[in-house]
Amino acid sequence: MDTFEIIMGLVFLAGVLLFGLWLLKTSLGRNALADSMPRRNNMPLYLCLVPLFIWFGPVPLAVLITEGLAADLEDWQRVFLNNSLYCIGAIVVIAVIVFLVRAGFARRLKGFGLNTRTIGKDFFAAFVNLLSVWPLMMAAMTLTIFFGKLIYGPEYQIPQHQQLEMIKAYPQLQLRILTFVVAVVTAPVLEEMIFRGLIQTVIRSILESRSSTPQAKKLGRHRFGAGRNRAWLSILISSGLFSMVHGNVPHWPALFVLGVCLGYAYEKSGSLFRPIFIHAFFNAVSIIFVLFEV
Repeated sequence: MDTFEIIMGLVFLAGVLLFGLWLLKTSLGRNALADSMPRRNNMPLYLCLVPLFIWFGPVPLAVLITEGLAADLEDWQRVFLNNSLYCIGAIVVIAVIVFLVRAGFARRLKGFGLNTRTIGKDFFAAFVNLLSVWPLMMAAMTLTIFFGKLIYGPEYQIPQHQQLEMIKAYPQLQLRILTFVVAVVTAPVLEEMIFRGLIQTVIRSILESRSSTPQAKKLGRHRFGAGRNRAWLSILISSGLFSMVHGNVPHWPALFVLGVCLGYAYEKSGSLFRPIFIHAFFNAVSIIFVLFEV
């Protein structure tokens, strides 16, 4: 057993212990979100889907057009150009989200979960959160490989993410730096603002509003614990959407587990910085594994 395997074994063990402590502390998760408060907003669901439409509409179209115009470039240069357009598109979408948040959220960006005073606390808490969920993600990947081999044969392996393939295929330093920025900064900020900040928040608000109607109260839906159930349901829905927008289907189970961790961290802390940091740490670890071929 080499040093890396020993380190990963210790990381896995630490994650199991942390997750076990969380289960004990929260009565197997039942009380985990008992004190979670919804974020007040007046945003309809269709508005929070606007950034998603922009991201999967005009941005890919711009990339496609640019690829046609830049056909004479080398492969790595086209990849660099595509990643640059990705960053520009992400900045545009983030600007749209900020506008929507300022118009639709109580306390604006702070009500959205972007309070700079919590950055230090969220940074260190994110590391613990990712460590706690790491064994579950590894279990999801192991089960995916197991069933994949049953279906497709003993040689089956989960394909790498496209960004990871590119950072391994092209050694150019400028491309690797840009790919790292996209994976560790741009993607976490953009995706967490969309899936946790907007979609998860608005879904929970819709569930809260339906449960507060006179008919729901007559049925007893205002009983203790209903709020945390709605929080978990919004987490599960947003995590499912988060995993499905990633095109690599074999990654969906692990991404769903990661999404639940991200959604829980957001609901528990009230800070969007925490899932952003978790997401960034996860992507950074994935890139390091690829670069060092571990």
